[in-house]
Amino acid sequence: MSLAKRRILITRTRQQASTLATQLEALGATPILIPTIELAPPESFSALDAALAAIRSYDWLIFTSANAVDAFHRRAQFHHLTAIPRRIAVIGPATARAVEAIGLQVDLIPSRYVAESLAEALLPQTGLSPDAPANMLLVRAEQARDTLPEALTAAGAHLTIADAYRNQVPPDAVPALQHLFASPQNYPDAITFTSASTATNLFALLEAADLTLPPSVALASIGPITSSALRDLGYSPHLEATEATIPALVQALQTHFAK
Repeated sequence: MSLAKRRILITRTRQQASTLATQLEALGATPILIPTIELAPPESFSALDAALAAIRSYDWLIFTSANAVDAFHRRAQFHHLTAIPRRIAVIGPATARAVEAIGLQVDLIPSRYVAESLAEALLPQTGLSPDAPANMLLVRAEQARDTLPEALTAAGAHLTIADAYRNQVPPDAVPALQHLFASPQNYPDAITFTSASTATNLFALLEAADLTLPPSVALASIGPITSSALRDLGYSPHLEATEATIPALVQALQTHFAK
């Protein structure tokens, strides 16, 4: 098998790691799960609660992650909400599957699964008429990039941003990393990064653990935004998925190690 005996460190949340781990195991790899982020409620639900109360007024509901869909759904259930906006836009197929899993239909997926492409796809929808800009609700994580909101607002949309969750560093990550990097025979062959947050948090955790990343470990990025975050941290990815999906990331790992 193409990834036989390869040890692959997975840094995404425990809730999301299973899909990647299963695909890697099917190819003979040994997944190592040490999340560098975990999900927590936002500092306040006030913005999301207000948006839910006015949910019928929105023309578009926008999700930029599956986590946002799940958090939105839980809060909607808490308020016994059944109504939804007329149209739903998502950033990519994983988010679309999350929307479909809660019984809703996706109306728009961009050609590339990044915020810039989603903004481009939504721009024609920002104005219902010159005097009636589209009313859009963006449900996302706290401290997310502002690329999408800035583009939609500049195009004339009336945009509401509602934080549905936040990412935080798992408290048990430092000892887990110290154990992993205690000796060369434990080192992973590659580390997968599925968001800028997983990259930023991993290197912060390594610093907190007084660890230096061995140069032999391949850094695998899911897409250009994550790769940019790695470069900002001083580490160029060794491989990048052709599209921001888990199957593409697994394929990139196969191609890398086949060489």
